[in-house]
Formats: sequence, structure tokens, C-alpha cells
Amino acid sequence: MSVFMRRARIGDLDAIMRLERSTFTDDAWPEDAMRRELESPHGYYLVAVDDELASRRAPSGSGEAADGADGAAEGSHDEPDAAWPPLLGYAGLLAPSGGDQGDIQTIAVDPAARGIGLGRGLMHALITESRRRGIAQLFLEVRADNPIARSLYESLGFAEIGVRRGYYRNGVDAVMMQLAVPPAVTRPAGEGTDGTTIRGAAR
Repeated sequence: MSVFMRRARIGDLDAIMRLERSTFTDDAWPEDAMRRELESPHGYYLVAVDDELASRRAPSGSGEAADGADGAAEGSHDEPDAAWPPLLGYAGLLAPSGGDQGDIQTIAVDPAARGIGLGRGLMHALITESRRRGIAQLFLEVRADNPIARSLYESLGFAEIGVRRGYYRNGVDAVMMQLAVPPAVTRPAGEGTDGTTIRGAAR
């Protein structure tokens, strides 16, 4: 699998919302709120797609179905901004211009793409963008009952700074975490734990 991260655009909204609703169910953002996030000059949203899957799409108007049982449906996407290929993940940063604090707004990875380091890759990209924008402190909130996400954030240097009791709709607490954005370091391009190549975000 070759995963490519790029800036999200309004044409990705439908695909983002499908993953948002399937991932967060009761706590999913409203579509209009997500649209405002994508359009905000203070936001930086990324999407991750599978390059190999995208390359199997039949050319528009060719009448040739793509590989797979649902190839006919896949081949019907004619607009360049259509929700194709399906998103493997997305993540968003809020970093107002002129400030030194930012927030990781959201991050989601499709179940089929978990375990390859995509969540870590998305987080590294947001931290890098935070550094570029002069952000010194990054904050996020995570469900107290999500040990996998909490472990990821801790491994990236986030530290717990508080708890918001009953923050989520079903009464689950939100753990508040903070990261002092580290200085830039030189390292090889990201690789997933299974050798999957994760290419950086295009500006």
C-alpha cells in the first residue's frame, strides 16, 4: 500500500463526513461545522488516500470498469473533486495566525488502514505544520476509554494536563493533553510498521 497525504479540500467533505460518522457515531461533528473547518484560514486539514487504489480507477468516460465487484460504481466518478479514492484517514489542526497555541481538532483512520502507522504519520504532519506556523504549545482532547489513541499521543510527547468530566455525549470523560512543540529534526520519510510508505502532505 502506498499512502499519500495532501491538503483537504471542500470536494473531500462527503468522504470526510462518512469516515467521521462511522468513527465517532454519537460524537460526530455536524457537516456544516466540518465545512467551516475546511474553509477556515486558521485550519490545516489533511486527507490520506491509497495511491495504488487511485491508479486503478478507469479514465472518465472510458466505459471500462475498475477492478473489483464494485468497479462500475467506482468508474462513475467523473468530477476531479468527487470522493475518490475513498479516504483512509484525515486529521485537522486549528492554529490561528499570530498565536503560539494550536489544537489538534480531529483525527480518524479507517479500520482497514489501522496498524500501518497512518495515525502517527498524520500527527507528525500536523506537528510539523504547527512548528512552521510558530506554534509552541499544542493541545488535544481524547476519550478516556480510548487507550490506543492515548498511547499514540503519549509516544509523540503529549502529556495529560486535566480531565473534563462527562465531556462526550455518552458520559465518557475527555482527557486533556498538551505538547511542547519540539524543534525540527532530520529523519527519513515516514514508514508504517509493516513497511507501508506514507508520503508527506502536498501544499
